[in-house]
Amino acid sequence: MTAAANTDELRDLYRELILDHARNPRHFHKLDGATHTAEGINPLCGDKLRLYVRLDDDVIREAAFEGSGCAISVASASLLTDLVTGLSKQQAVECFMEVTGRLTGPTAREPRDIGVSLDKIRALDGVRDYPLRVKCATLAWHALNSAVHGQTEPVSTE
Repeated sequence: MTAAANTDELRDLYRELILDHARNPRHFHKLDGATHTAEGINPLCGDKLRLYVRLDDDVIREAAFEGSGCAISVASASLLTDLVTGLSKQQAVECFMEVTGRLTGPTAREPRDIGVSLDKIRALDGVRDYPLRVKCATLAWHALNSAVHGQTEPVSTE
């Protein structure tokens, strides 16, 4: 099998992962007992979400979200809630920095080793080729950063 075929297969797998999370989002509900929340708005695409986090001893015990948006926005929020549950606040902030840096940086790059597997998050890498969609993919991550820092103002991609 050629390298191009492997790349195409991987791209197809990532596309399926995004579609699965968009159609069947994980942790899609209001989280009773949330200690931190943040609202995220992407006025260009119409994405709106509320992210809920339950922190206990600086560990994210549970994360969930509600809202509506495009497939990329919903899939990204779903992937986020899967990933951050069980992480420390600091690890979650490092994930935010890594994911947003990968998607908004000047060039594609391999993920930094931050002690957390970001394998599934790599499904979002293709969004880099569509600058308007980068905001959709990073909205939930900005909401996460806002929530864990206790900020109360809604975050916007604008």
